Amino acid sequence: MFLWWFVDPFTAIALTVAYIIGFVVLIVFAGLLAPKVARRFAGKFSLQASMMIIGLLVIVAGLAGVGLTAYILAGVLGEQLSAGVIVGILTFVLVLNIISYLISPLTINILYGAKPSAQLQEIVNSVARRLGMSRPPKAVVVHGPPNAFAYGNILFGKYIAVTDSLLEIVNRDELEAIIGHELGHHKHRDNAIMLFMGLIPSVLYFIGITLIRMGFISGYARAAYGERRREGVGGVALILAGALAVILSFIVQVLILAFSRLREYYADTAGAMAAGVRSMQRALARLHVFYNSYEYAKDAIARSKIKALFIYALTEVYANPFYRRTPPYREIREVDIDRVVEELKKREVSDVSEFFSTHPAIPKRIRFLETLYYKPHTTIA
Repeated sequence: MFLWWFVDPFTAIALTVAYIIGFVVLIVFAGLLAPKVARRFAGKFSLQASMMIIGLLVIVAGLAGVGLTAYILAGVLGEQLSAGVIVGILTFVLVLNIISYLISPLTINILYGAKPSAQLQEIVNSVARRLGMSRPPKAVVVHGPPNAFAYGNILFGKYIAVTDSLLEIVNRDELEAIIGHELGHHKHRDNAIMLFMGLIPSVLYFIGITLIRMGFISGYARAAYGERRREGVGGVALILAGALAVILSFIVQVLILAFSRLREYYADTAGAMAAGVRSMQRALARLHVFYNSYEYAKDAIARSKIKALFIYALTEVYANPFYRRTPPYREIREVDIDRVVEELKKREVSDVSEFFSTHPAIPKRIRFLETLYYKPHTTIA
């Protein structure tokens, strides 16, 4: 395709614009549909059953997509060449993700200036024992707006990171609830699960884009050499197969976003088990108050590569390691947080406000926690 910029720049520009528009459209629809999918499943099944069903749908859709595109590709290029293309794409995506997975803890520790904390480690150890974890993760304090996240791997070990500003606005019970939430992510192996899930739409998307490019190159080459029209059918088949793979990657991405939301509810149950339902609700409400009371805090927060790890995340609200301004934390601590919890229970949240977020809105999470121990099948509204 690179050569087209010299041979046929107008076609190259048109295709590039089409790629960009198509990608943006898919992202927008994925962000809008994911909350609806999560709510629909959670309204009919238990939390565990919903996660299992969506997870299986993601895997089945991924296998079906790869199998179907491989079958179409084999009919055009032959089995041996098509197998080489598919294996090459699988290897490329897998290697990139494995490298990212292996170096991410080191990158996070350096970027966020993670520092061990004996006091925080003691709290993490205590909460871990309550959750039945024999080997607690390492506790570190990082700089940034109030937030917390769990990360790690088999090389560098597991970590629980809490920002210095979060320690300023929560009390001991709320901190234990937040740590319980993050320990829940480790206990439920969310980092590994989401890494695996993320591979599926990536593979489908790369396969789709590759086939579309191959189809256009094939058609362009045949036209340039004056070959007969019927010989270009293979190129059309490749383009259609590629488009199918891209669309399927979008569908899988919607399911994964819904799955990610359910994993956050699942982690909230661990926080509630560790410190009580009310403490978990108060902790979430405290974060909500902070980010909705101080506009400059939002201005200081930018997009992050690890946005899916944070306990608090909205469309435009991601922790930034270069955050510097110091808000009046005492005011946050003095808020009547129980009143805030009651207000948030009644607040309706539109799906648009959760656009392309891996986390459910705080009011939804608080309502989920409210019913957690009273109904065997909770409804996430």
